[in-house]
Amino acid sequence: MKPKWKVVITLVAVVLAGAGVYASTVYSKRGVVTVQSGSVVRQDLTSIVTASGEIKPKNYINIGANAMGDLTELLVKEGDHVQKGQLLAKIEDVQPQADVRAQEATLASAEADSSAAEYQVKAADDNLLTMQAGLEHDKADLERMKADLDRAESLFKEGLGPKQDYELKKYTYAAQLAAIQQSEARVTQARAQREEQAANLASMQRRIAMARANLVRINDVLHKHNSYAPLDGVVTNLPVRVGESVVPGLQNQTGTLIMTIADMSLITAEVKVDETDIVNVQLGQTADITIDAIPNKTFKGHVTEIGNTAILRSTGVAASQSAISSQEAKDFKVVVAMDDPPDEVRPGLSCTAKITTATRQNVLTIPIQALTVRQKGDLEPKPAGSGSGAQAATKIDPAAEKARKEEVQGVFVIGNNGQAVFHKVETGITGATDIEVLSGLKENDQIITGTYQVIRTIRNEAQVKVDNKSPEQPKT
Repeated sequence: MKPKWKVVITLVAVVLAGAGVYASTVYSKRGVVTVQSGSVVRQDLTSIVTASGEIKPKNYINIGANAMGDLTELLVKEGDHVQKGQLLAKIEDVQPQADVRAQEATLASAEADSSAAEYQVKAADDNLLTMQAGLEHDKADLERMKADLDRAESLFKEGLGPKQDYELKKYTYAAQLAAIQQSEARVTQARAQREEQAANLASMQRRIAMARANLVRINDVLHKHNSYAPLDGVVTNLPVRVGESVVPGLQNQTGTLIMTIADMSLITAEVKVDETDIVNVQLGQTADITIDAIPNKTFKGHVTEIGNTAILRSTGVAASQSAISSQEAKDFKVVVAMDDPPDEVRPGLSCTAKITTATRQNVLTIPIQALTVRQKGDLEPKPAGSGSGAQAATKIDPAAEKARKEEVQGVFVIGNNGQAVFHKVETGITGATDIEVLSGLKENDQIITGTYQVIRTIRNEAQVKVDNKSPEQPKT
């Protein structure tokens, strides 16, 4: 045989041997799944709900126009700090000022008439007292004259006194009676005059009360032509200018907004929490707040308000007010009060709040991506001879079939024999990347953590090979 053929035959033999070895290797690795693994570890775990929104003051008031007219003065500018009761703006008030002056004059006239009436009542009281004193004096004289008359009459009848003296005392007594009757008439007349003067005074006082009430009303109208600060705060919005016409709000129409005053002593982050997370949020929970306009800083806060109305994410309208039934995502409003707001914060700034909803110390945890769901029927070992023909011949039990389709949450644990065995687990709180394990695993168990495709498709008791090497980055 020629040497050339010997070389060819040798090469063919080597190739066939290599092919045989390769085929044997491939056959031996048939059904082996390459996976990534991790361990069940103990660590501290924190559950956080992240939501975005904007900065808002806890208390702010929109100051609108309470009167119609031209804006004549603006005494503040946007960003100014104001105090409660401070004059902020003025609206044209020529007519109400004139009405106030006219009413003040009316009140002064009524008060002058009342003073005159009071003087007349006092004079009538003095006159009545004088007349009553004179009447009492006349009555005392009448009693004295009656005694003199009785004495003179007795002496005259006994013949001891002259008739002339008796008759003189008799006429004097009669004259005193007439004088008393005249005094009583004058007292009655003075009393009537006094009552008339008192009634006139009461009328004047009612006029004064009415004039004062009208003055209060007109002053209130004049006061409404000025805008005053209802609280201590900062002017955060000033949409008008001097010279613009402003109008008050009507029943179905809003009035002109002059400015907005915000109480910046209590600043909140109003965020929207997803409906799947809202059940974990509670009042008083702490939060870390970041503001887009103030980078690299985190501010502390706590939850002070949790909304009960779902808000459609696309429109911002309450779901109960939407005329169209929708299955779209919904949010709930949550208010987080900032514990120490910075001076440079402004209403309307975009922010993000990370609310700590739960914490656990030294608990078993696994990566979230390791969790998967399987139906019970997929976890049961198939009996021998369970081919399609045998399945067709067996009558299906609906209850058993329903039980087979029940879903079970768990992870795949790598056994000593290299098999992936499904373990049912109960979970607790969820952290950023890990989740708490309540039962079903123990510390240092090796579990399958990737890839996502493998976890989704791997079968129970499948042979696996662990490869935790990082995938090579493509060369650029």
